[in-house]
Amino acid sequence: MATTAKVQNAPARGNVVAIVTMFFLFAMISFVTNLAAPIGTIWKNNYEWSGMLGNMMNFLAYLFMGIPAGNLLVKIGYKKTALYAMVVGLVGLILQRLSGVVGTNLSVFAVGGQVVNLNFIIYLLGAFICGFCVCMLNTVVNPMLNQLGGGGNRGNQLVQIGGSFNSMAGTLTPLFVGMLIGQVTKTTSINDVQLLLYIAMSVFVLAFIVISVVSIPEPYLNKDAAEKVEKVKSKHSPWSFRHTVLGVIGIFFYVGIEVGIPGVLIFYLSDSAASGITENATAVAGGVAAVYWLLMLVGRLISSVISGKVSSRSQLITVSIVAIAFICVAIMMPGDIRVSMPAYSAADGFTMAQVPAKALFLVLCGLCTSVMWGNIFNLAVEGLGKYTAQASGIFMMMVVGGGVMPFIQNAIATSVGYMASYWLVIAMLAYLMYYGFAGSKNVNKDIPVE
Repeated sequence: MATTAKVQNAPARGNVVAIVTMFFLFAMISFVTNLAAPIGTIWKNNYEWSGMLGNMMNFLAYLFMGIPAGNLLVKIGYKKTALYAMVVGLVGLILQRLSGVVGTNLSVFAVGGQVVNLNFIIYLLGAFICGFCVCMLNTVVNPMLNQLGGGGNRGNQLVQIGGSFNSMAGTLTPLFVGMLIGQVTKTTSINDVQLLLYIAMSVFVLAFIVISVVSIPEPYLNKDAAEKVEKVKSKHSPWSFRHTVLGVIGIFFYVGIEVGIPGVLIFYLSDSAASGITENATAVAGGVAAVYWLLMLVGRLISSVISGKVSSRSQLITVSIVAIAFICVAIMMPGDIRVSMPAYSAADGFTMAQVPAKALFLVLCGLCTSVMWGNIFNLAVEGLGKYTAQASGIFMMMVVGGGVMPFIQNAIATSVGYMASYWLVIAMLAYLMYYGFAGSKNVNKDIPVE
């Protein structure tokens, strides 16, 4: 009990610098993750099949790092785990930057008769390493902010504020990348976004310095790790619960939906032949994608207000149905119907651009995807008791869906068209709707969880 009191009293002394640093890290998680799709437009111009490959490498790291990242918290604590994560992230960003200057003329192998140079392999390695970093930070930042806030309402408030920074970064990243790239041509390379990479590196270095000198509560290190982590010795596990297994699949699909909708949309709008946007297509695409992430922020704020009265099940069913309707309209709507949406050009700065109305209905899905993670997680861990911690590690691994499913969607888009690829998203949304209606019911209440 003394240990708990110490942790909860720590924030009362105030550590504004540490809290602000965590907010920056929250933003960096989204910043680094959302670099993949817009930068993919550059590589896609050289390797048509590669548009979502960097994104997939970033998310693939979760599959390997989800559970180990949680174990690190117990063995070395929040502070060292965060410091290690920033070092790892810095290495990943440096490799992505080096891909613009190293191995640009050195062939490695060929895919479909197209020669792949070493610099693309270096970029993919950098994206994979950044994935390790983001997974570690995701494991650290939420509980660390909760500890700095002293737990309870104040801790939850800090986490929500951090999530807002995450959404803001997700909004700004594709916009900034679009501003720097402008129009993608055969000569466009990752060197054209080096400023963003240098900014990211600088923030990681600054955060490393700050966290290394500030005091961070370490609840796991106040006792022996073996006493702190309960090793459940039982014939049962989270996999014994049907609603949890179906929820794991739901998380895998959800992250694929969240990333795939704006990711393929960026490729569609950047392709002048497909979208009809002839000037600064990539900048326009970045501006439109930014609206998607902005609407995710709006959706989270709305959910935080209504969640006390509206169940997770009702929210999940509703947003799944609405998202399916939005995407069906986008697929069916003629491409020559245009609407004005925010964009950026070097000549005019921030402006409104005429884009296919399809894009409007796709970005509106951000209102729906914003609440899905929390709803699925809450439903999937309901009634798990002592198995909840194990389930959390499994869910972190399933974030890999954000790499796998958009990669498949991009392959479909390359083969049969951008809009046709969204039928895959509809199928995943249909599964989430089913999960809300029936799959989320706990039918294994006979399993002891105390």
